Amino acid sequence: MSTSSASAGAGPAPTQRLNAKVVGISIAAAVGGFLFGFDTSVINGAVNALSDEFSLGAGLTGFAVSSALLGCAVGAWFAGSLANRFGRIPVMVIAAALFFVSAIGSGLAFGVWDLIVWRVVGGLGVGAASVIAPAYIAEVAPAKFRGRLGSLQQLAIVLGIFVALLSNALIATTAGGSAETFWFGVSAWRWMFMIEAVPAAVYGGMALFLPESPRYLIRRGEVDRASKVLYDYTGEPDVNLKIEQIRTTLEREDTESLRDLVGERFGLKPIVWLGILLSLFQQLVGINVIFYYSTTLWQSVGFDESQALLTSTFTSVMNIVATIIAILLVDRVGRRVMLLVGSAGMAVSLALMALAFSFGQAGADGSVSLPDPWSTVALIAANAFVMFFGTTWGPLVWVLLGEIFPNRIRASALAVAAAAQWAANWAVSASFPTLSDIGLTFAYGLYAGFAALSLVFVYLWVPETKDRELEDMDSLRLSRSSRRG
Repeated sequence: MSTSSASAGAGPAPTQRLNAKVVGISIAAAVGGFLFGFDTSVINGAVNALSDEFSLGAGLTGFAVSSALLGCAVGAWFAGSLANRFGRIPVMVIAAALFFVSAIGSGLAFGVWDLIVWRVVGGLGVGAASVIAPAYIAEVAPAKFRGRLGSLQQLAIVLGIFVALLSNALIATTAGGSAETFWFGVSAWRWMFMIEAVPAAVYGGMALFLPESPRYLIRRGEVDRASKVLYDYTGEPDVNLKIEQIRTTLEREDTESLRDLVGERFGLKPIVWLGILLSLFQQLVGINVIFYYSTTLWQSVGFDESQALLTSTFTSVMNIVATIIAILLVDRVGRRVMLLVGSAGMAVSLALMALAFSFGQAGADGSVSLPDPWSTVALIAANAFVMFFGTTWGPLVWVLLGEIFPNRIRASALAVAAAAQWAANWAVSASFPTLSDIGLTFAYGLYAGFAALSLVFVYLWVPETKDRELEDMDSLRLSRSSRRG
């Protein structure tokens, strides 16, 4: 289809439309987020069993849990350059293959170091998916609906977390415990990993049928294909004008490299630092402690394994509800206000968790129990934290990372920001067992401090991107006028 015929076929429609096709391809791309959530949290229900089977101490347990995140950082770092060279779709297929191999390898691991290797392989897929999905959705979505469609990535992530925790609970309950024998004489915790092969295969199959990003196609000179995607999926009323806008912002992309991110302020452009800091604060508030260690955490305060797994699953349901709320609000309220509310709410709820655990009583076996009413306070505060995160920082950071970078540096800048996010995720997850040995009050107090700092950061530096075209991001400035939108 030529650009002229596409433009003519669009008629006089004054605004972009949201059609089922763009929703469909956005959902398909976001399945990578589902695997992202599943892969990173599936170890939650297996921590105690594999720790016992491989006789792991606290340090090695923390490293085994967080090892996938090392692969995430590497996968995120290289995903941008691979996507620029080969396209968004091939990188999605590669990520699906990595998920599949990791699921089988982790389930059949014969030792902790073998398990760590397979978890790192899965992490490579998670890192790649964390970059490609938000970039792809941002590039195919109409500006008016980009916040909602971009939030599908986070919805998919929390659904993946929920399904992982639910499948862990079902497998452990059916087997009589995560360390007990399940199907075909294989331990239940091993099946928790291997079940991921099913959605990985589905993701790879769906990716093969997705249209390539129009911005990538224009960069490659495939204007007719790009025109068809813009007209059929994005609902662009003036395809010719849109293509010229994209061309203008891609003029320098042929020589794009990490050197294009270099600036005068601490070595990087201010907009790149903005993306990095958004990524860091999203993790430094400690959200993934809840999803990686929640089963162990609730067991430590007196829940048995089945109760702890059920509580963790309930928390993940709260996260899904929170993300749906975010999707309904993001294009109406805007990104900046929601982040400010989220930071304040997280700081208060984390402070309450720190206070509650200060009343913990250590048993002879080293376990901690909370007297009433502090056990209830801790449970409510933890779920409040998840709600505040899930309605704001969880989905909106991914939306902003897909939006804030100019076209010419988007893939590379997003890769750097995502790599920073995974590095922070690893640092928080690996350090939690050690921090919890010092004291849960200290750990959650530290996360509350980072939540308070994120409030200051958003107020001073984060701009509003609601309703802005991606092609307008070249003129984005981190000033008070841009923050007001």
